[in-house]
Amino acid sequence: MVLLRPLVLLLVLVVSDLHGLPWSINVSESQGPGTVLQFFSFNCSSHMPTLKLLHVQPPTTFFNPPSLTRWQEIYVGKVTLSSSARLDALAVNHYELQLQFTCGNYVMEGPLSVDVQWDPGHIQCAGRFFSPAGEIIQVPETVTPGARLYTLLLPGLELQGAQMSVTSAQDPPYFPGPFSINGQGWLQAPPQGLKGQARKAFRLQILVTFGQNQSCSGMLMVKVLPAPSSQVSFLEQEQNITIPEDVAPGSKVIQVQARGFDLRYEIVSPAPCRLFSIGRADGVIRTTAPLELAPAAGALVTVLQVKAFELLRPWASVELNFTVTVRPVNRWPPRCLPALLMTQIPETTPVGTVLSTFTCADPDSPGSTLDYQLRFHSPPGSASLCLNDRVLEVNATLDCDTPGDCFQHTASILVIDGGQPLMTTEVPVLVMVTPVNEFSPACVPRTFWVREDAGLRTVLGSVMGTDMDYPHSSIEYYTSGGSGTFAVDRLSGEVHLLGPLDYEQQRLYRLTVLVTDHSQDQDPTCCSGSCTVTIEVEDVNDHAPECEPPFQELTIYTSLGHSMEVTKMSCRVPQEPQRLAFSYSIIGGNSQRRFNLQGAILVHNDLTLGPPWPEQPQTYELLIHVADAGPSIPHLSTTATVIVHLVPWRASTVATRTHRTTVPSVMTPLLVTDMKGFWQPEPWFVVVLTVTSALLLLALGWLLSRLLRGLAQVLPAASKPAQALLLNSIQGTEGSIEGFMEAPRTETPQAPSSIMSLHFDGRAQDSRTGRDYLFNTHTGARRWL
Repeated sequence: MVLLRPLVLLLVLVVSDLHGLPWSINVSESQGPGTVLQFFSFNCSSHMPTLKLLHVQPPTTFFNPPSLTRWQEIYVGKVTLSSSARLDALAVNHYELQLQFTCGNYVMEGPLSVDVQWDPGHIQCAGRFFSPAGEIIQVPETVTPGARLYTLLLPGLELQGAQMSVTSAQDPPYFPGPFSINGQGWLQAPPQGLKGQARKAFRLQILVTFGQNQSCSGMLMVKVLPAPSSQVSFLEQEQNITIPEDVAPGSKVIQVQARGFDLRYEIVSPAPCRLFSIGRADGVIRTTAPLELAPAAGALVTVLQVKAFELLRPWASVELNFTVTVRPVNRWPPRCLPALLMTQIPETTPVGTVLSTFTCADPDSPGSTLDYQLRFHSPPGSASLCLNDRVLEVNATLDCDTPGDCFQHTASILVIDGGQPLMTTEVPVLVMVTPVNEFSPACVPRTFWVREDAGLRTVLGSVMGTDMDYPHSSIEYYTSGGSGTFAVDRLSGEVHLLGPLDYEQQRLYRLTVLVTDHSQDQDPTCCSGSCTVTIEVEDVNDHAPECEPPFQELTIYTSLGHSMEVTKMSCRVPQEPQRLAFSYSIIGGNSQRRFNLQGAILVHNDLTLGPPWPEQPQTYELLIHVADAGPSIPHLSTTATVIVHLVPWRASTVATRTHRTTVPSVMTPLLVTDMKGFWQPEPWFVVVLTVTSALLLLALGWLLSRLLRGLAQVLPAASKPAQALLLNSIQGTEGSIEGFMEAPRTETPQAPSSIMSLHFDGRAQDSRTGRDYLFNTHTGARRWL
């Protein structure tokens, strides 16, 4: 049995209602104590549930309190018959059990209707007749010979072919004659009658045999009473009674009263009476079953024939007829299928599409006309749905591409019956509208400009995509083909720089940007669009100009009071040959302002000097600053060096000539690039930097003093040329803002032919001071720069 219990529980979970109490059950009157009437299950995961039997109508002890057993995550309850249960369909054929289920704060009550079914094959050997004391009847001595005195009622006897007989002795002279009983259970008086047998009691043992060797034995005591001396009569005559159909079983209908001694009452017709019963002693007529007119139309009008008789003289009786009319009562609301409508439709559903057809019926009045009303909850007053009779249809275009409550429609259908009072049923309706990807996204072509020196991950701009489908911002961006120099952010559409740019190599880029929508429907990639993004690279001056040659040494012979061209600067940007605009300026060595620049031409001008003109040769070391003059920024520059040996004109000079010496181009020119930047630090950083700089200067001063002391010990006696050289080095370090030291003038009285010995054919850097100087490989002469 232990192994079969899980199988029984599993069968119960399959066949019974998991979420509520059953309406009614049918049970045969042959079922005995311990019979399980009904299983039902409940869900209660967080509390300990309880199941109670509140009351039974009509009151009886035939039912045990319900039990509740847990099986896995479900609680299974059952209702069984008690040990005292003796079901009899002829006595009571309907019981109403009120059950209460509790799960925490959730309480649910419901009726369990038990209909007792008559079993033709079931014979109960029960009652007072089969008890040890037996049944006692009283008959008057004036009873007609052979009259029916008693009827033994055992349901099913006529179907089982039962046989009855009196087995006890009936010997005279005590018995006036034998009592007899037939197969219908009628006990008949002796053929001689009972006259003169008053106040006698006859004990009869009756044997009932039926089926295959089945029998019941009972005792019947017949008491003979003297002849009646009074009459029995009802106090009221025939009357009509009207009661509502919602009266509970066991309710009082009316009480009949009659005159007589020790009266008893019984219902003679209809027999048996299924709907009503009468109190044997008090004459109170009560209902025994629900008077529902819908399933039992015959309960509308019932004619009852009630008999009142004296207990000691049953033949002293009287009968009363009255009519009981059941008035319909609107007790039950309409029941609908489906009881809940939840559906999902696309926004492209055509107008007039049928969503559901509701089928409702009134349990109180089957076939009656019901009224249907559609009520919207969210959004209120929506015209998207309509109800035609019992059919729910789409009434308007379901456009979900504009913000609103299109995606979910909450409504209810109110069903009203025509009874009194009005009963209604509300059917919840939930219609979810899913968006459909109807339109392809699009984007507008854009043009972005970026400097060629822009850093990696620089944001050039954003591609703006639009989608008419809701939500409008569900767009993703991708690039199709092209180089890996640029990338588009998948969600924001921002265009990022991923590689270096060079204006001289490529000035224009074109990207094809694909836009697709997502979060739309089951096929988010069905629609896409594209646009072209043009990226123009802006030129940035990133190469300084170069002069050819970077260093020149010239000798010119000038006429007094005349101007002459010295040289023309030839500068260009090799990486950008199209850049030809430069500015030229002399930033060093132009003492007495003897030289000026006319564009790229260096001109010697003696017009500004008055007599006497210099008669000795002079040497000028000119520093010419060459910078970009175009619109591109920053403006880069370089410095070219031109050494001019100026020889005054003499009468013996036949012609003016210029001797040009050019330093081979293999020498590396000195390039000075002036980069200016602006930075505004935080206040605390300025304080820290000031303190740190002061400490650093103190440390450098102390270190310099120690170094000078060491040099003083190593070179105790420095010569004046060395001191002059050191002084010249210091002056060169602390020079003017021009940044270059002007070459010292050397005046020699030698003839112009001796000037050639002043030519320098080499350049080097002093290891001690770090200064650059020019030198002559033949004479060893030096000139500091």
